[in-house]
Amino acid sequence: MASVARSSLLRQVATKSAFQKSVIVNAPRAAFHTTVKRDLLPPPPQRVVGTVNDAAPIPPTSPSHGSYHWTFDRLVAASLIPLTVAPFAAGSLNPTMDAVLCATLLIHSHTGFQNIIIDYVPQYRTPRARKAAIWGLNAATVVVGLALYEYETSDVGLTETIKRLWKA
Repeated sequence: MASVARSSLLRQVATKSAFQKSVIVNAPRAAFHTTVKRDLLPPPPQRVVGTVNDAAPIPPTSPSHGSYHWTFDRLVAASLIPLTVAPFAAGSLNPTMDAVLCATLLIHSHTGFQNIIIDYVPQYRTPRARKAAIWGLNAATVVVGLALYEYETSDVGLTETIKRLWKA
């Protein structure tokens, strides 16, 4: 009887460890498994400009595209904090403050999406797509600016809407 119990215990341990091992080994392959690798963009052109030993070309520096742009983005982002809190802390809903908040929010959104397009849509690989994305962003910014203007002049305004949503 001892040998029957021992063999059944060994079978349970053997099947349990084999099951756990197969789950652990197959788990990384099960999620999001595809059979063909497809890139979003085709590979870049395979050509060498100059000779192989030449250094990579460095684009001309411009402070308006570098440090000034970065500083402006940070100032706009930092100015959104008091502009968002001030109408509720002071207790007054001023249309001028509301318009400044909308304009700052619009500029912040535009520059943020512009940075995303500049970083992730390469001009050397897809110049038409980048130009289309920049013009699409400009058009969307104009449409949203007009919509915010219409909302501010003919409805309750942005801060009143936030106040109502907060109390709802």
